Amino acid sequence: MKKLVVTGGSGFIGSNLVKFLLNKKYFVINIDKLTYSASSYSLNKLENSQNYRFYKHDINNKNQIYKILNKYKPDGIFNLAAETHVDRSIDDPKNFINSNILGVYNLLQVLKKYLRKNKKKIKLIHISTDEVYGDIPFGKRSDEKSSYNPSSPYSASKASADHLVKSFVRTYKLPVIISNCCNNYGPNQFPEKLIPKLIFNILNNMPLPIYGAGKNSREWIHVKDHCEALLRIFIKGKIGESYNVGSNQNISNLMIAKRLLKISKYKFFINNKKTKIKFVKDRPGHDFRYALNSKKILKKLSWKAKIPLDQGLSQTFNWYINNKVFFKSISKKLYINRLGLKI
Repeated sequence: MKKLVVTGGSGFIGSNLVKFLLNKKYFVINIDKLTYSASSYSLNKLENSQNYRFYKHDINNKNQIYKILNKYKPDGIFNLAAETHVDRSIDDPKNFINSNILGVYNLLQVLKKYLRKNKKKIKLIHISTDEVYGDIPFGKRSDEKSSYNPSSPYSASKASADHLVKSFVRTYKLPVIISNCCNNYGPNQFPEKLIPKLIFNILNNMPLPIYGAGKNSREWIHVKDHCEALLRIFIKGKIGESYNVGSNQNISNLMIAKRLLKISKYKFFINNKKTKIKFVKDRPGHDFRYALNSKKILKKLSWKAKIPLDQGLSQTFNWYINNKVFFKSISKKLYINRLGLKI
């Protein structure tokens, strides 16, 4: 049985990846420092699993991370440990520097030390974002050779980490692969992000806050499709390469809100008259459009997203309806942002 480490395995993408890998019969070691957005809700049932171990550690703790690698001698590491919310990075960038840059640096240092003393092959899959490419004009898509042009402290911290990874691959020959994914959605996502925030507000008969005129465009992928891509990259990906992971499903924030309202009304028979779209002042440096060219991963690794957006949104809405305990479990951690909106 192959052993895989998932850093940040109690977060949104991480928790979905942990369960996905366990279903694929891997032994999974989850390392997470359990910040505000971490949720043990979906992983509680795994505590007694013979193929799952959890360690509460920060990836900046080099000694502890090295001990875990030395103990289990894993075949691979998926690095999902990161601060991710753009609004929070604008309010206070420090945590993003510590986790997304220094944390990655320390993880690379640990990997370098581990490889000096162990001959077993290992791969590190570093999960990044499409936001490193910055604002993309209509009619164009970022490929793996596109220049980085980050706009927010969050995207700048992820871009910095990507550059660190690439330099360690070239200088120290570390076995690392980078994935740059578009916006994820699906079950167990902390409701400061757009889709779970809108679902939370619909279920609680609250206004739906949309920045600016709501025309900002994002490419959306269901987290299950993303997990499939990450495993494919681990199995077939080439060391030192980057792979864009996208769905080619772009839609404006306003249309996301309208589709969720339609789903709530016609599929789940929720008809809250007070739940209206509310346009709010745009956030600083708000990129208008992200869009990925994912032809490389299709051509080289034979992967493409399978879940249509409307189907995925309905499934996601249904998950939150059936898991209202999730909202209750994190209700004390809901973020009050600079606009005074509870999300």
